[in-house]
Amino acid sequence: MATMRRVHLSYPAIAKVLLVESYDRDLVVNAFRSGARGIFCISDTNFRLLCRCIQRVSEGQVWANAEQMAFLVDLVSEVPSLRVLNSRGREMLTPREEQVVALVAEGLSNRDTARELNLSQHTVKKYLFRIFDKLGISSRVELVLYAVNHGAPLQAEWLAGVSRPTPDS
Repeated sequence: MATMRRVHLSYPAIAKVLLVESYDRDLVVNAFRSGARGIFCISDTNFRLLCRCIQRVSEGQVWANAEQMAFLVDLVSEVPSLRVLNSRGREMLTPREEQVVALVAEGLSNRDTARELNLSQHTVKKYLFRIFDKLGISSRVELVLYAVNHGAPLQAEWLAGVSRPTPDS
């Protein structure tokens, strides 16, 4: 994947197809994140199909089978969450604070975060200051980096409400 990333960064306009013998969710997600526009499993198909894959990707289309596409759709529906535990194993952020962190990590402004959560911008700012204080950070950039490095995916459905889904639901 590192080579794919380097090629993509050096030549972003070139369409890239990754040839693999087999694949799993992580491989598919990392391949597309690294700049691939198609994944072709050479053990499953024939040369003609490979040619069609290359042609389609060179025309600007994405080449992925239904299972690979499901991996990508699942990824899009995930929202980063931030579960920070203290030394006793208790969560430091409230579910609402986790929602704010998730939306900020997705790149939403305070205004957009407020709109998404049905809050005022002032309330979002208050949440951010409390989150900064709890985590010992001082900026949105630090918060996003913290979320990326410490967050775990959580399904997006929890954003609609204040409480986090429990294993029983």
